[in-house]
Amino acid sequence: MEFPESEETDKRTVSDGFFEREVYLSADETAAFLRSVADSLDDGDELTISGDDWEIPFAFAEPIEVEVEFSSRRESELELEVEFTERTEGGGIDAA
Repeated sequence: MEFPESEETDKRTVSDGFFEREVYLSADETAAFLRSVADSLDDGDELTISGDDWEIPFAFAEPIEVEVEFSSRRESELELEVEFTERTEGGGIDAA
């Protein structure tokens, strides 16, 4: 899934530390992005989110947390947050 930005360049793979990017999309661009995320979820347990010069490949575990928040304080705002937890390899317990 790629955020609609400008032209393609060499991408930096983000796999540790902290990274945050905020973009503003039209309703059509947002719908296309969300469809792309949904397609990746249907295809398996890995997805890659990317922009012009960055990408984040991520192997996720279930369940996926979905949070809905509504506020009408200053101006009405609806926030949707989808939180993926990293998939870990291996089973639950070990004996030696």
